[in-house]
Amino acid sequence: MALVASNGRWSASKAIDAAMKVHFYINEAKERTRAAGDALKVIAQQSGIEVVAASVADVLVAIGGDGTLLRAVREFPGIPVLGLNLGGLGYLANIEEKDFEKAMEALVRGDYRVSNRTALAVRKVGTEEWGFALNDVVIMREMSGQAALLDLSIDGHSATHYFADGLVIATPTGSTAYSLSAGGPVLMPDSASFVVTPMNPHALGVRPMVVSDDVKFIVTSRRRETGEAEKIGVYADGCVAFMLDGDESLEIRKSELAVRMLELVGHDPYEVLARKLGWSGARVKLAGARED
Repeated sequence: MALVASNGRWSASKAIDAAMKVHFYINEAKERTRAAGDALKVIAQQSGIEVVAASVADVLVAIGGDGTLLRAVREFPGIPVLGLNLGGLGYLANIEEKDFEKAMEALVRGDYRVSNRTALAVRKVGTEEWGFALNDVVIMREMSGQAALLDLSIDGHSATHYFADGLVIATPTGSTAYSLSAGGPVLMPDSASFVVTPMNPHALGVRPMVVSDDVKFIVTSRRRETGEAEKIGVYADGCVAFMLDGDESLEIRKSELAVRMLELVGHDPYEVLARKLGWSGARVKLAGARED
């Protein structure tokens, strides 16, 4: 029996049966991932797992890197996903190749839990088309050397005006991606918050901001005094969502649809942070301390 997160806690649930149906979502562009997928399908079938099409799957097993996992989430929303890493960093898809077979065994035993991850919904104000992002929404200037002028309001309150290369609004899951590279903090998955991180702001006092995940953001692209407006691109998890012209606005809020990510029993988010991001700390010898 799996465990499902509820308000930051884990509780027993029959949301996913141990005798499950699995679809292997593979980065077909790489021979290595295709070979791994073929081998794991055999292992899964020998273990009693039924390999099926994604439309009827209980679980998606994404084989590749974080990009592969994000594509799987976008293409098949609502289906729980387990990420196996054959890419680069592999922060979301954090199970390494040496543990692939153990991961299949854990699925059979039900030794996993389902973490409900907050996602973002984004639309251009005045339209009905919504974009979806597990990691982040990035608003940034396009091909020019000039900075963007962006106004940010939160729940109807004017928060600040940015003169910067752009703005990253990230979920806890996405706080370790582009936002972190731009100087934002790391948020833990259950922190119920978003982080707003400016990209290369033209004011030293402008810093990242952490807010509750139940707020509504409005981001507006402003024109310069000359009347000119910078062409602004809006990206959801790295994919083009919209383009903004001068005085056009975006609405960004928590998506009604959470992303269900499988974590094997024993998963330690702090260990993953230290291992994937290279956190080690200083080795300082204290007075009187012995060296083992």
